[in-house]
Amino acid sequence: MSGKVLHVENSRTALTVSASGTPNAKHYPQYTAAILATLSAFAAGSTLSWSSPALPLLESPDSLVHISKEQGTWISSIITLGACIGAIPAGLMVNGIGRRTSLQILGTGLLVSWFLIGYSTSFNVLFIGRALAGVCIGAISVAAPLYVSEIAEPRLRGTLGSLFQLQITLGVLFEYVIGAMLNDFLVLALITALGPLIFITTFSFMPESPVYLCSKGKERSARKALQWFRGERYDIEDEYTRMGDAIQEQKNNESSLSDIIQSRSLVRALIISLGLMFFQQMSGINAVIFYTSKIFYDAGSTIKPEFCSIIIGAFMMGATYVSTLLMDRAGRRILLLISGSIMSLCLGCLSAYFHFATKYDLREYSFIPLISVALFIVVFSLGFGPIPWLMMGEIFPSNVKGPASSLAASFNWITAFIVTKTFEPIVGTIGSFATFSIFTCVCIFGTIFVLVLVPETKGKSVEEIQAELSGEEENGKVEFILSLERGTKVSMNTNID
Repeated sequence: MSGKVLHVENSRTALTVSASGTPNAKHYPQYTAAILATLSAFAAGSTLSWSSPALPLLESPDSLVHISKEQGTWISSIITLGACIGAIPAGLMVNGIGRRTSLQILGTGLLVSWFLIGYSTSFNVLFIGRALAGVCIGAISVAAPLYVSEIAEPRLRGTLGSLFQLQITLGVLFEYVIGAMLNDFLVLALITALGPLIFITTFSFMPESPVYLCSKGKERSARKALQWFRGERYDIEDEYTRMGDAIQEQKNNESSLSDIIQSRSLVRALIISLGLMFFQQMSGINAVIFYTSKIFYDAGSTIKPEFCSIIIGAFMMGATYVSTLLMDRAGRRILLLISGSIMSLCLGCLSAYFHFATKYDLREYSFIPLISVALFIVVFSLGFGPIPWLMMGEIFPSNVKGPASSLAASFNWITAFIVTKTFEPIVGTIGSFATFSIFTCVCIFGTIFVLVLVPETKGKSVEEIQAELSGEEENGKVEFILSLERGTKVSMNTNID
């Protein structure tokens, strides 16, 4: 969209409208707040991957809390079930007490869970600690992306929004590394507890979301927060006025989940969000991660399982970082299409390998599963890993963002629980070839889903995205209203180049 300068009577400043955002706004306050907010995701990532190094210690005869294989599957999977439960009320929580306060409470809950886990003397206490951690992670997956999306300029929203998934992969890699170095259950738990502790301490210095403050009528605090995020030299008046008008309009049209079915754009937004969450989890990412050691072993690799995990974690972290650089350049939709199509190819190769390995000696082709796994993880982390969480915060207006985000996050976690708990029984029943063939088909359908239904949201406001979802956008033109002070409004059509 080409830049236009609009001088309007009663407006304090000349308003520049451009695709690249408002000039003179500083970026580092937004980066700082987003990085510190998503330290909660780092803590979540290390919590999710804790079971990989911890379960062998717990299943050891020398363990203070000795658990069986069956109990181990519950220790691994209860966290996703807890996350599903925690995501449900998260929308009400963030709208009631604020995004920042919610995240601080959830971080404290995570810290408490680690003391329960570390000092547990029975399976029941360990189970409760993991369940509590899951509840906190589920709510964090709603609150953190929402906070980041509300403090970011449109041109930074993609980069900052992808930090959530990047921090998760950093947490996963961190846990794999310290897990390979430690052989003490209590020390492992206490070191992992440093994640939420550091998050609680550092994030307490960040302002609350100006959108939330404005919605609660705290005008002075909202202006102060917005000024902090944009820099002291930035004139916030027009942006703040537009924010207030948008919030007031949304309050006048306050909606709940039951109201979504009455709006074409909201129904489509919900289908897109739930669809992306479904294909993210059903793509087989957890199955590939769980199966990594066996794949490496079958391919003739002598790498120890714990180092296989570190390699996979490094691949995920590196690819997710690249995704943060590409998100606001290449766009969301093209990354999803590339991700889904290459994931389909990788899983197809992997399933074919498992099929022919039962009939032929494939030692000469042992590189195929290794390359397939590595490439699968890379392209997942470029697209279907971070983008569903990012778009969850982009495509819903504020009046339904809380409950809609809770529903999408809860759906994601319950799907993750189903995959985590049933993967090994399914492999035992129908075999590796059939299992990975199913994942291949899911990725193909996921690519088609993106091609048909998912719009590009890069650099677009919520109003523009909703207009496109409702079919109101024609020939690349978007009509929007710039609300200026004293009630002056200007309606303008702008071509999107």
